[in-house]
This record gives sequence, structure tokens and C-alpha cells, in this order.
Amino acid sequence: MNRKDIQHITLKKNVKNNTKTFNHEGYIAGTAPYLRGPYSTMYLKKPWTIRQYAGFSTAEETNAFYKKNLTLGQKGLSVAFDLATHRGYDSDNEYIAADVGKAGVAIDSVEDMKILFKDIPLDKISVSMTINGAVLPILAFYIVAAEETGVSTKELSGTIQNDILKEFITRNTYIYPPSASIKITADIIKYTSKHLPKFNPVSISGYHMQEAGATTETELAYTLANGLEYVRAGINAGLHVDEFAPRLSFFWGIGMHHFKEIAKLRAARMLWSKIMLQFKPKNNKSLLLRTHCQTSGWSLTAQDPFNNIARTTIEAMSAVFGGTQSLHTNALDEAIALPTDFSSKIARDTQIYLQKETKITKTIDPWAGSFQLEQLTSDIANKAWKIIEEIERMGGMTKAIEKGIPKASIEKEATIKQAKIDTEKNIIIGLNKHKTREPEKELPLLEVDNNAVIKNQINRLHKLKSNRNNNDVKNALKQLQEAANTGNKNLLELSINAARHRATLGEISDALESVFTRHKAEEKPITGVYANEVKDYKLFDEAKALVQQFKKLKNSNPKIMICKLGQDGHDRGAKVIASAYSDLGFNVYMSALFLTPEQAVNQAIKNKVHILGISSLAGAHKELVNAIAYHLKKHKREDIKIVVGGIIPKKDYKILTKMGVVKIFKPGSNVVKTAIDILSILT
Repeated sequence: MNRKDIQHITLKKNVKNNTKTFNHEGYIAGTAPYLRGPYSTMYLKKPWTIRQYAGFSTAEETNAFYKKNLTLGQKGLSVAFDLATHRGYDSDNEYIAADVGKAGVAIDSVEDMKILFKDIPLDKISVSMTINGAVLPILAFYIVAAEETGVSTKELSGTIQNDILKEFITRNTYIYPPSASIKITADIIKYTSKHLPKFNPVSISGYHMQEAGATTETELAYTLANGLEYVRAGINAGLHVDEFAPRLSFFWGIGMHHFKEIAKLRAARMLWSKIMLQFKPKNNKSLLLRTHCQTSGWSLTAQDPFNNIARTTIEAMSAVFGGTQSLHTNALDEAIALPTDFSSKIARDTQIYLQKETKITKTIDPWAGSFQLEQLTSDIANKAWKIIEEIERMGGMTKAIEKGIPKASIEKEATIKQAKIDTEKNIIIGLNKHKTREPEKELPLLEVDNNAVIKNQINRLHKLKSNRNNNDVKNALKQLQEAANTGNKNLLELSINAARHRATLGEISDALESVFTRHKAEEKPITGVYANEVKDYKLFDEAKALVQQFKKLKNSNPKIMICKLGQDGHDRGAKVIASAYSDLGFNVYMSALFLTPEQAVNQAIKNKVHILGISSLAGAHKELVNAIAYHLKKHKREDIKIVVGGIIPKKDYKILTKMGVVKIFKPGSNVVKTAIDILSILT
């Protein structure tokens, strides 16, 4: 197979002598376009890396967790930062107090980073860091922490996600606008190419697109289109494609459609090779797509959670059969709360069983030649390629994002998916089919003492600031500001300088924000999609009739404001609810992201809503709802009812009810039934 052949890849079925084959079936592992795997021996010599994503509370606790897992068979680390860190805030910022340490580890400075990796040999253990908004200070802290423990940058191996375009499409943990963010990405690519030769400067992620509701083809197309944008950014920064492309990596979500997920990984490698040929690389590794995978969090159910072990195992096998290079397996309780040690061990051991007991590492691309799989590979690749061509006609992914097209597309697909679940066109066991009649058993759950984390972080920040040279910090931040304004110096290099002088994450982020500004997205629910999908659903008609009854009784449509509080940007559920309720006849107000409770209450009063609906996924529900109740009482507007949906442990139901919450909805709740419940409360 030569490069000319790859450039003109077409995935068509051939019919000869009554035998159906596909013209891509001759591709082999380890050779471009890498259909059957990036390496010729795949898992025969070395299995995929077990890389569990973890981080919670303080750097001390997370460090202990990492060291324990490394002794139990984990081969690489993957760091989960808390939402305050993602969004560029220090832990002493009152604006984000509820999120500190809740859904990841709080990192404010080099000192925190040194504690996070204490006694872990960074020259031997690869580290993946999922960070995009505050990527500059976090990577700077990591580099300085390594240097100060005797590890040079040339010895560091791992990955920084640095995939900011994805944040504008789905997860929303951005800080700066798209164009400024791309400048940051390019500077990181340029700096790491020279100083961190073993380190991957971008992990191009489709995972959060799938979690947000994207179809397989959309996840594949948008992720590759983002990758294409980063390649152009690296080249525009003055690099030759071979200087950085071999170190780009990818990150895919793996859902429950077993064969489709296998086909997606195969198609991804083939299409990436085709995309990269246009840049005329001399190194074949520039054509190679290497990837990390994570089993789906969205497919996990709060209902019958032990069933999630089977779901995760099936998804893990899809990733392995598809040829992943590393893998995270989700824990059974993640639809309810943060994973415990008990559930984390089951998730990690699932991969060890697959590696050690099943013999599936003994075959390269074991499903190759299956007509079902080759047909799916062909179909997915062709559909994704058409979407990529559409993005290119718009001027590339940055332009498409600025027009809001990828975000709207995924929100539409998420709404259709939810409608199919509500109407039982898509079956989820225990949720909409074969529901258990047994009393729900409460699992032991992990809960982070948020107040203790904040106290610990604030004490450390005070100590750091009292022991540093503040003039040096001020000068370092001024240089960073000037470079952000002129664009003539590398922002990562200057962030490293600021980190050495003990500038904090918030200070570095603020210096950049003073020039780049902070991005604010416009939130607007789509309409008509849910109604079209459920047009034969009797319960939907009943709910619409109840809306009309409410209108006659109150001389107004029912009004609801749906909001995400704190720094959690995962808005799939909130957007789906908003779209469906709009189609039912509610007046729906979709709040901006990242509101404080006081801001949310002020907006609710201004919009004269009957219901304030709060979506919570990141464990900060008690603190945020309590603040909502306080401000409603302060304004004497307790007539506005509070409902909450999302990842809420059952043990917190009574606490939220005492705060004034009138209804709590689990993940996966039938959307139409939730509307009927709300209407019954209002009437």
C-alpha cells in the first residue's frame, strides 16, 4: 500500500463471484493507513496501558490513591482536576467555592503539583492530564515540579489534553475565546516539540462529544476536524508537520454499540492517514493515529448500578478489539457519585482480567474480515468524511464553532437519542425495560468534605504567597500579559517562568484573561426536534393537554428556568430538558453557564418563572441548592419551586427536601414524565 493509494481511499463494497468484500480489507497493522492497528504486533508483545482517570479532594489524598493503584497493576496516571482548576480559579476565590475539590483534585500552584506526584518517578511513569482551559499554568506547574525533583523535561512522557475546540462544542470548560485559545494550543505544540520530545502536546477528544449525545459518525468527524485544525496551528507556528504530528494523540468514548465502536476506531486511523497526506510528511508516524479510550459514563445507570459492570466490560472489549493504546474503565457507581475504592478496583481489575485471562491479546484485529464489521467500517468512514468536507467548506472547525454549527448539531442528536429512550425505541435495561421491583439498595458512596479541602488549599496559598518574591511574580505576570497582547513570545515558556516564581493558577489565568477576555457562550434550546421524534407517543399528548389546562387556570404558560450552577459545563441533560419542555408548551428560559446561586435567583425572579430547575452532575448540589433557597427566601419568593436533576445520591434527598426542593429526578428519567410531575406540583 503506497501513499497514493491512501490519498484516494474510497470504502466501497466489491462483489465478485458472489463473494462480497471491501477494498480496504487488504490494509495491515503497522503500515499506513493503519486500519488494523498502529503497530505491527499490537498486543502480542505489550498490551494496552491501563490508565485510570482519577483525582479528588487534595493533592495528598490523590497522591496516595495513585501510588496504591500503581502497586496494583496500573501502568500510567491520568489526572482529573476539579472544576475550579479547569476554569482558571484559585481555591480561595469565593465565586467557585462549591466546586473546590469536588469532582477532581484542586491544584493552585507548583507546590500542589509537587505533592500530587510525590515519590512517583516522573521519568518512568507516563502522566495524562485532562485540562484545556487552564492548560498553560497546569503544564507549567508539571514541568517545574519535575525539574525541582530532578527530572528533566526530555525525560517526561505522557499527554496534556489541550483540546480547546472540543470545549466550545460540548464540555464548556473553556476560559478564553476560540482564536486566543488556538494561539495557546500552538504555543504548547511548539514548546513541547523542542523541550518535551516524549510528551504528547494534544489529545484530540471525541469522548465528550459522545457523552453529549453525538452519533458515532459525528463524534468521528468532528474529532478529526479538530485534529486537522491543530495540525494547521502547528504549521502556522513555524513547525514542519513531522516535528509534532507523530506525538498527537486521540481520545474516544466507547459506548454500547459493540461493533460500531470497533469499526469507529478502525475508520478513525484510516481517515487520519488520508487527512495527514495533504501536509506531505516524510515520516510515516505523522500518518499514524494513536488513541486512549474511555468507557461511556452516559451509558451507566443509577438504576440497578451493578449492571454497569457488565456494560463497562462490553465497552472495554470494543476498545480493545478496535486497537486502543490505553484504556480507562468507568466504575459502577459513577451515575450516582464519585467512585469509591471498592468500585474503582472492580473497574481497574476488569482490564487486568481482559489482559491476563481472555487471550484476546493474542490476535491482531480479531474481527477483521467479518462482513458486519467491514460494512460498518465502510459506512462510518464515508459518512464521517462527508461531514469533514462540510466543515472544510465552512473554512475549518474554528469557523464552524464560531457559527455554532457543531454544538447545535450534537444538541439535536442528543435530543433525538433521549426521545428514543423515552419512547422505548432504544432499550436500556433497568431504566425503560425490565425494571426491578425490588427495593433500591443504597451503595456506600464517596463524599468529599469540601470545607476541609478549601481550608487546606487556602492555608497553602497563604503560605506560598508569604514566602515568595512578589516583585518577581509581578514582573513575570507582566511579561505574560505583554506576550498575550503582542503574540511575539511563547506563552508556555512565560507561564513556566511565572510558575518558577510561584505565581498561582488564578494569577496566570487572570493575566491572560486581562488581554484575551473570558468567553461567554449563548445558551439557546432547540425546538421541534423532540416533538417530531415522539409524535406517536400518547404520554406526550397527555402532557401537552396538562400544559393547556395550566394555561387556562393560570392565564399563563408554565414557566421554567433551567440552569447549571457552579463551574460544571456538562449541559447535555439541561439542554435536552429545555428542548422537550419547549415542545410541550412550557416557556423555557435557559440560563447562562457558570452562574452563582444569587445570579440564578435574580434571573428567575426577572423572568417570573414558576419553577427553577437545577441540573447538577459534579457533587456540589447541597452547597449550591442551599444557596438558591437562601436567596429565594431573602427575596421572599419561596413561591418559586425548586426541582433538581442529575447525579444525586439517594442519601441526599432528605437534605435537599429540607432545603425546599420539591422534586428530584435521577439520571435517565423519562423527560415527559418529569414534566407531568412538575405540572402536578404547580396545580
